[in-house]
Amino acid sequence: MRSTQFYLVGEEPASSRPLLIQDGWTTRDLKKAVGVEFHIAQPVGISFHALDKEYASTSAILECDAPIGIRIDGQPVKKPQGPQGLPLVGNFYEIFLDHLGNHYRLFRKYGSVIKTTNMGKTIYLTDSPDVTQVAMMESGYFTKMINASHPLWGVKDNTAIFVGDTETENWRIAHKFLPPAMGPKAVKHYTPLMQECVRGSFKVFDELDSRGESWNVYQFMVKLASQTIGKFALGTDFNHFASVDAPIHDLVTNIVTMLGLNKKVTSRGEWYRHLPFGDAARLRQVQTITYHQLQHFVDVAPEAGVEGLGLNDAAIKAVCVADYLKNAVDETGQRFPASLALSNILIVTGAGYTTTSALLSWLIYCITTYPGVQERLLQELIDFGFGPETDWVPELAHSLPYLDKFVKETQRLHNASFQPGRTTKTDVILPGGYQLPADSVVIWRDPMLFNPDRWDTEEVKNRHRCAYIPFATGPRGCIGFNFALLEVKILISELIYRYEFVREGLEAIEYDPEFQLIRPLNLYVVAKRRTEWPKKKV
Repeated sequence: MRSTQFYLVGEEPASSRPLLIQDGWTTRDLKKAVGVEFHIAQPVGISFHALDKEYASTSAILECDAPIGIRIDGQPVKKPQGPQGLPLVGNFYEIFLDHLGNHYRLFRKYGSVIKTTNMGKTIYLTDSPDVTQVAMMESGYFTKMINASHPLWGVKDNTAIFVGDTETENWRIAHKFLPPAMGPKAVKHYTPLMQECVRGSFKVFDELDSRGESWNVYQFMVKLASQTIGKFALGTDFNHFASVDAPIHDLVTNIVTMLGLNKKVTSRGEWYRHLPFGDAARLRQVQTITYHQLQHFVDVAPEAGVEGLGLNDAAIKAVCVADYLKNAVDETGQRFPASLALSNILIVTGAGYTTTSALLSWLIYCITTYPGVQERLLQELIDFGFGPETDWVPELAHSLPYLDKFVKETQRLHNASFQPGRTTKTDVILPGGYQLPADSVVIWRDPMLFNPDRWDTEEVKNRHRCAYIPFATGPRGCIGFNFALLEVKILISELIYRYEFVREGLEAIEYDPEFQLIRPLNLYVVAKRRTEWPKKKV
């Protein structure tokens, strides 16, 4: 056993610290020990340097009398850089009002991890799949802990699965009970519901076509997605397609309002959140109203006699998620705690339709913007024998190869959610040598050319597994992805089979940077009822 001095390249050699090297250690053993000592998240990227040369073996390092420098992925350790910012507002005007374009620009300028400070909140952004992989995993270095810098701070609730911290008993319980309700078997159980909801919208879109009227895509996709989620989560019909002018239910608009206000409040700093007036006060008011409304729907939710059934059996027999959570029991006979039910139903309801409505809107944007896409999607449906009498099953929806690539490419380029944030638990050095302090929030973002066929290429098939994570990944990945993916495939396919979509207007599409999700605000289309379809290709 021998003591050797190590330091981080990028810092002074005088900062070196001793490490005892055990007899018989391999280079891999040494990297692990150094990684623990210096809080390096991925020790495999460590290389050792001294006297202008790299040392590849433990024996060579032991023979060197000089302090050993540590590089990460060949890079010196450094703190992330970012725009200088202005007094008080920080980088607000460097990021907003076009955070998507500005993120891309700043990554090109400062590297794959950048530091931004807005209204006193410091957030680190990354477009590196390697950094993302480290950040998304619950580990000794990272967790989902929603602190004052996290984008979900304004709606944090440690009784709910998506907006609460990981390291709590409430999260453990919710993560035990909720996933079965949205697993593959449960989703198959709810597939007829999806079909019923989209076909129930046809009379409204038919009437709009007969009038020759264009319509706002996002508003109607909110109607359609929330109509589906209302039945799935609460067993209730919001009657969004009773007529062309049927209003969006108050519960739905209140959840959308809450998300919009949360983004406005959290992007302006902690001081703004405590104001007794304005957006901050309005956010608190809307939260209270929303919970009262939701409690009513949970109380009157229909039940299918699943009381006392185990989680997996109850998930495929319940009328809705509210029915499942009230009546299913785990292997010990325990029910889901009533104190956690309301907040988790809110997450299932709100997250379910807000994300899906934005994604459906971007899908329609893509079919009306990129030539040939709509035609290929329709032809594929015909070739697979789809028709008005077809009953959807997950196997059919997921067997349509071009549809699958189209959805993936839309999510890659126009993903509705851009902020699966994670928080550092300790000081940590990330891949590429980026050094972050404890309690830092890291948010991931991705980049440009719409090409669904890229998903057939070897380059994409062999991509880093965290280069594309539309539903996040790791223990805090989206538990509703099975439902959401099947839902958008069925809904968009039904709409494309029945209607030809044509964009109305030429103005650039605007999105709201102060909303929690990315949604096209001014996308209008005409949906023309089809009277003829292409022939099936041999």
